[in-house]
Amino acid sequence: MRVVLAEDLYLLRDGLTRLLSSHGIDVTAAVASGPELLEALLADRPDVAIVDVRLPPTFTDEGLRAAIEARRRLPGLPVLVLSQYVEQLYARELLSDRAGGVGYLLKDRVFSDDQFVEALRTVAAGGTVIDQEVIAKLLRRKEHNTDEAVGLLSPREREVLDLMAQGRSNAAIAQRLFVSEKAVSKHTTSIFTKLGLEPSDDDNRRVLAVLAFLNS
Repeated sequence: MRVVLAEDLYLLRDGLTRLLSSHGIDVTAAVASGPELLEALLADRPDVAIVDVRLPPTFTDEGLRAAIEARRRLPGLPVLVLSQYVEQLYARELLSDRAGGVGYLLKDRVFSDDQFVEALRTVAAGGTVIDQEVIAKLLRRKEHNTDEAVGLLSPREREVLDLMAQGRSNAAIAQRLFVSEKAVSKHTTSIFTKLGLEPSDDDNRRVLAVLAFLNS
């Protein structure tokens, strides 16, 4: 697997490069700014890009904007956002792209290299991986009422939504949570009802349905 990495902090950029290399992943370019990222993506056409949101020269949303522009020129280019921040506007645009192959992880919630590499491979294969906290923060901003938005879902439903956002089937979610598939199905139906979404058994469509709600 070939990867382009964008991270402005040298130590983190170097550490991620070494981590990926130890898992047999080829980092074709490790860059520190938005313009460098776009140039590397268009030149290397990697299997997946790892992108921080805030990059030079603006330190605002340079990374996300470069990734979206690269996907415009290279449709379906897999992108995994790895950041401390949830940037509302461009995050919704990227995550609601129905071409798939997108992910959004928060740096402080990646707890192992295996977890990170698994997410990276999922995105590279065209899947969708979204951290539960990313969904929660987008929901809060959509509703303009933190208590109301978070209160839509029960703690168990949030767990199910988190696993759903990782592209897991009902069977896989049931196995992870040590409950029956029937119980997961009920939680899923409840989630969609509370979010005003049409239920779907297709894993990728379920994730896209949530993202479509966030983008509406």
